[in-house]
Amino acid sequence: MTAVAEFQPLSLCVLTVSDTRTAQNDTSGDWLCDALREAGHRLHERAISRDDRYAMRAIVSRWIADAAVDGVIVTGGTGFTGRDSTPEALLPLLDKEMPGFGELFRAISFDEIGTSTLQSRAFAGLANATFVFALPGSTSACRTAWEKIISAQLDARTKPCNLAHLKPRLKE
Repeated sequence: MTAVAEFQPLSLCVLTVSDTRTAQNDTSGDWLCDALREAGHRLHERAISRDDRYAMRAIVSRWIADAAVDGVIVTGGTGFTGRDSTPEALLPLLDKEMPGFGELFRAISFDEIGTSTLQSRAFAGLANATFVFALPGSTSACRTAWEKIISAQLDARTKPCNLAHLKPRLKE
């Protein structure tokens, strides 16, 4: 008989990248915070940053330097407009990229939005043993990423393997 892993709550941060969102109208950030809490995780901190690579890099750098933070979820700034700079800001912070996340996100999104998914530069990776996920800014994209990828990978009970189970070994 195989032992079943128990749920291990993680401490997560949520960053919304937008020049127009505020605490009053940040529906994507609200949705992510609610979803991670409903899954049993802890919200360590939440922030909103203008779409400026140095401002968002400073916030995420602080979070990944904090040993109490297990993961960071960023929503917004992953498109192609002139102000979209989340990949340029955060990819340099990663120790390891997780190419499968962006590939899987776009494959799943194709069923929802068709070829428009090619405009997404969603990505994920690891920085100082902290998981970093960068999602598009729409609430539906955040829902897709959380419900179909992230929630299962941050749950130690997901078989055959998951990111949560790797957490203790990330600094080896």
